[in-house]
Amino acid sequence: MSKIAHTPQPPYYAVIFTSERTEGDHGYAEMAEEMARLASVQPGFLGVESAREGLGMTVSYWETLEAIQNWKQNERHLIAQSKGKSEWYLKYKTRICMVERDYEYRQ
Repeated sequence: MSKIAHTPQPPYYAVIFTSERTEGDHGYAEMAEEMARLASVQPGFLGVESAREGLGMTVSYWETLEAIQNWKQNERHLIAQSKGKSEWYLKYKTRICMVERDYEYRQ
């Protein structure tokens, strides 16, 4: 993903997922694509941004805390979470924040 997510006027929520990966793919890329597709059709999903250069960061944007909780409990997402712990990540941290203000620059 190389685009900045288009989000509505605040307030909304951001889930910041920061991770360090294990060596090798082990099905990670395929599952990451599936999770991006699935998240994009969840009620309350607003957008996502992701980058990986050693340290990985994915920020997803949501309308409500309830929408975030529903995504966390999605059946396929639960499988991805389990595989993340057993196969794909050395460590990770998830942060959930309310976006109170945003601004942007465009050329």
